[in-house]
Amino acid sequence: MRFVCIVHKRLRLALELPGADAHLYRMALSPQWLDELKSRITLSALIGRTTKLQRAGREWKACCPFHNEKTPSFTINDQKGFYHCFGCGAHGGAIDWMIEQHGLPFMDAVKELAVEAGIDVPAPDPQAAQRAEQRAGLHDVTQAAQDWFVRNLQSSEGTQAREYLTKRGFDEATIREFGFGFAPEAKQAMKNAIGQFDEAMLIEAGLRITVEGKEPYDRFRGRLMLPIQDTRQRIIGFGGRILDARDGVAKYLNSPETPLFDKGRSLYNIHRAAAASRQTDRVIVAEGYMDVIALAAAGFHDAVAPMGTVLTEQQIELLWRMADKPVLCLDGDAAGQRAAMRAVERALPLLRPGCSLQIVNLPTGLDPDDLICRDGKGAMQKLLDTPSSMLDVIWNHEREAQPLGSPEDKAGLKARLLEHVDAIQHPDIRSLYRRELLDRYGAFAFPKREFVRDGGRKGGYGGGRGADLRPSRARSTPQVAARLRNAASGAFRDMLGQAVIAGLARYPEEIHRHSDSLLRLAAEDQALAKPVDILLDLAEALEDGANSPITEGRQILPPPDNTRFSFLVEGTDPVEAREDLAEAIALLVERPALEAAIRAAIARFDDDPESAFAEQQRLRKRKLEIEQRIGQMARKRAAIAEQEELVPEAASKNALGQETD
Repeated sequence: MRFVCIVHKRLRLALELPGADAHLYRMALSPQWLDELKSRITLSALIGRTTKLQRAGREWKACCPFHNEKTPSFTINDQKGFYHCFGCGAHGGAIDWMIEQHGLPFMDAVKELAVEAGIDVPAPDPQAAQRAEQRAGLHDVTQAAQDWFVRNLQSSEGTQAREYLTKRGFDEATIREFGFGFAPEAKQAMKNAIGQFDEAMLIEAGLRITVEGKEPYDRFRGRLMLPIQDTRQRIIGFGGRILDARDGVAKYLNSPETPLFDKGRSLYNIHRAAAASRQTDRVIVAEGYMDVIALAAAGFHDAVAPMGTVLTEQQIELLWRMADKPVLCLDGDAAGQRAAMRAVERALPLLRPGCSLQIVNLPTGLDPDDLICRDGKGAMQKLLDTPSSMLDVIWNHEREAQPLGSPEDKAGLKARLLEHVDAIQHPDIRSLYRRELLDRYGAFAFPKREFVRDGGRKGGYGGGRGADLRPSRARSTPQVAARLRNAASGAFRDMLGQAVIAGLARYPEEIHRHSDSLLRLAAEDQALAKPVDILLDLAEALEDGANSPITEGRQILPPPDNTRFSFLVEGTDPVEAREDLAEAIALLVERPALEAAIRAAIARFDDDPESAFAEQQRLRKRKLEIEQRIGQMARKRAAIAEQEELVPEAASKNALGQETD
């Protein structure tokens, strides 16, 4: 089932921990230690903290927390130490529960359970243990700072901050849940308040700033404070919003990079959103802290935010652990458009099947809170339900990036689109992006045209040079057919080349779509160069449309002997015909390149026989695959029945331009 696939994928990603520390810790966890950990955890008690359980004999049952259901099908067996859902297939133990339900990485899940079980996680080596101890001490510092910020908010010094929160519409429950606090203006206030910690620890935690020759001072002053937490809800840093606008002072200020806080690898609110996203199968990426809190107050609990920068590769991977297609919620102004494009550019090399980004643009000048207050929660939900794809963002951005008034400008648009395509590492996704973007480019750069006959009547031909080569939508001229037939005569020895030329003449709107491939083909195959050039020239003067063949009548060009391709057969579904024509063009282009690669491999045989032989075998295998595929596409005409049979091997060899007996 789909859910099982999602669970397995997320578990696998959770086990693939970045960083040397995580790897060393995992190496130190023996099977015996893990068994001891599991034996000390009562699974029903662990799950029962967030899920209502009912006793069922020796087991427990509940409505599955991983999918919506009315009748309980989720069971827990403490003796065997696992849970199982008979509805969606979710299955696992205590560690799996912490990973899936709480969104923790593997080692964080182990550490949480170890604290509960009262056992120590084995340290892999003294250095790693020292680093872990250092981080634990800094966590104590950040927690003490957070407690102090919260107290300040309720003091007389926090009056302005409380008024701001009231103005934003945040109630007491929201203020407590997100841990709002206040940092006073005094430069030494924090040192005096949590002086039990050494100055060096306060500086290392990013709470104090040291300047050579001067006394260290507090980093956050006169700001509304928010804690930044990791997936285990530990405070790793802070964000502060200024309450009074001041020249030269940043509106928001984040903690610097510390042993706890890596801005590029952290997401605000991830510890809450990870659990919520497992119910919604979605994660919303807002622009800032306040947007996340406003969304949560309106019921959208699966929202996170980066730390004031464009999404990093590591943050994108974190998002894909929560949902396959995170939704970026950005302002609709120019800055929001640029942010969307930067995120897309970061994601393109990382794309893999099923994983992408989606983008929602808010009305210009509105943040999520403004939109929800003005138009209600439903307006926000409607935007989230109709996001734009990465393809849409690329196309719209590049089309509007520069004026497109000249052929050179339009060619520049195509070049920019293909630059984005080249950044994609996955070959299948790269091919699909190339095809889709070139389709859009073709429709934009070569729109349908209306031609005028001599005398001013709409629908025929204009005068001047090349006028006889401009056919109307209904019929074409005999001159066009003759010119293309003569040019293609040299390609008739090759069945596939002949079929492709005939197919493009039948569907001329496909010429621009495959222009790059056709130009490459013309450069590599002299027999096809002339008909390809004529097709490209003629396409400029033709109307687009499925019913606008370049030559007249059913016999566009003489069909390949005893064969039939779908894109040459009358009555074939146009969509299917275009798909098969695209594949035929791809095979035709690949064929000479493959032959050249085989010759190059043979030439290297004396210098590197082992590598050259392996490469030659791989290329010949691909050549055989092409032969077989062409043999499948080109079928015999049935003599009696209307059924089709595969062309024999001889036809396949002929398709590759080889002589047959």
